[in-house]
Amino acid sequence: MPKLWNETIEAHRHAVREAILDTTWALVTEHGLTSVTMSKIAEKTGIGRATLYKYFPDVEAILAAWHQRHVTGHLEHLTQLRGQPGDASERLEAVLTAYALISYHRERHGPELGALLHRGEQVTQAQQQLTDLIQDLLTEVAATGNLRDDVAPDELASYCLHALTAAGTLSSEAAVRRLVKVTLAGLRPAR
Repeated sequence: MPKLWNETIEAHRHAVREAILDTTWALVTEHGLTSVTMSKIAEKTGIGRATLYKYFPDVEAILAAWHQRHVTGHLEHLTQLRGQPGDASERLEAVLTAYALISYHRERHGPELGALLHRGEQVTQAQQQLTDLIQDLLTEVAATGNLRDDVAPDELASYCLHALTAAGTLSSEAAVRRLVKVTLAGLRPAR
């Protein structure tokens, strides 16, 4: 059965948009933020500048869209880890490890790019989703008796996120995993 014309057009637009996002990110990581222009993006993507401007007004808008797609992917992955069957403490460790590794890799992009991408309402909303996800997991762990009871789960979620942000300053993934272990130790009840 042939595709409807609207579906074909929409699929083409989606493919062009994705190509713009991927090409822009590749150019930024290869040449640096300040060397990327709309002309270079259009040339590398294989589209005309006029077409590029129909999709995005400037490089910053392209990077914001790329970042939103990237953050959405991270949140989907963390949500998937959180929803797996099994022990709540193990799922918490999986989520915290994945988040710490995200923090570790995020810092490799440099401060200029980080300052551009990690601002705005979308980032604030994603941060709240992440906090809620971890808080829900902590509440599950608390129900098993394996979480300290002298600090509320919302405060512990904040503790986890702030502690694991330090992963961005570490020298290796092994160090990141040690940081996760230390963070988890701070969540355990006093014996």
